[in-house]
Amino acid sequence: MSTLETRRIGELTVGAQGLGCMGMSDFYGSRDDDESIATINAALDLGVTLLDTADMYGPHTNEILLGKAIKGRRDDAVIATKFAVVRDPEDATARGIRGDAPYVKQACEASLRRLGVDHIDLYYQHRVDPDTPIEETVGAMAELVAEGKVRHLGLSEAGPETLRRAHAVHPITALQTEWSLWSRDIEAEILPVARELGIGLVPYSPLGRGFLTGKFTSADDFEEGDFRGVGMPRFAGENLQKNLAIVAALRRLAEERGVTPGQLALAWVQHQGDDVVPIPGTKRRKYLVENVAAVGVTLSESDIKAIENAVPADAVAGDRYYEEGMKLING
Repeated sequence: MSTLETRRIGELTVGAQGLGCMGMSDFYGSRDDDESIATINAALDLGVTLLDTADMYGPHTNEILLGKAIKGRRDDAVIATKFAVVRDPEDATARGIRGDAPYVKQACEASLRRLGVDHIDLYYQHRVDPDTPIEETVGAMAELVAEGKVRHLGLSEAGPETLRRAHAVHPITALQTEWSLWSRDIEAEILPVARELGIGLVPYSPLGRGFLTGKFTSADDFEEGDFRGVGMPRFAGENLQKNLAIVAALRRLAEERGVTPGQLALAWVQHQGDDVVPIPGTKRRKYLVENVAAVGVTLSESDIKAIENAVPADAVAGDRYYEEGMKLING
């Protein structure tokens, strides 16, 4: 039974919190498809309607998993998937980016097949292709809308000028970007442009890839296959020790308010505006319930200030990704 309020991002109405499905199939260690499918269905029961995946998660296996989970419940779900990141089968860390029109069409058809649906509710360009004009990419995406294969368009990690140029071709419903207490890069230039254009915000990693929950204290806490232990500067060496002090401060505030550190961090994101729908990722029902409860956490202006003082935007040590990953971010 649905318990979650709704919000509007662009012209799309969804539950106030979404669910990131990536970790169910890739990047965060072991898989348990049965528990993941149960988690997706529990999310729908709670009113979490925005389910986020991408063709590169797996690759491909996460879309297939999501398609299985929503079978018989298509009308309950708002499916968001992404194209553009091309993984090298020979090198798991290598990434290519494609936004050319033929590839857009090809990728969409493949995602529809894997998901087992006749349309995608929200279709994102996962990363902006520096070698293809954004007008070409969004033009091809707009044709998918005209054909009924896609309902709404989104961009991920796009800069302000790219947003303007894309939106001039076809309305952009959502911008997905990393946004949390320890990733606030979008606030100075990108956020104002998105709001000027009426583009909703879908923050991914609103819990700092799980770090803001306080569950991780060393690189040894990550199981084999979890890229946080090997591929994230903020989880490494001296950066980790500095960042642990931030989480300790957040934990103290959370204890005073009778919530978990993760719930307080999520509540901060939820309070950034009615056009904000974060998509915390989890593959377990118990964490899903904990995350959804953050929507009901009320924060006063003094609470917001206390949280931001405890986790200053400039205090976080390390980049979001290593050099190759940062090159894919469209400034």
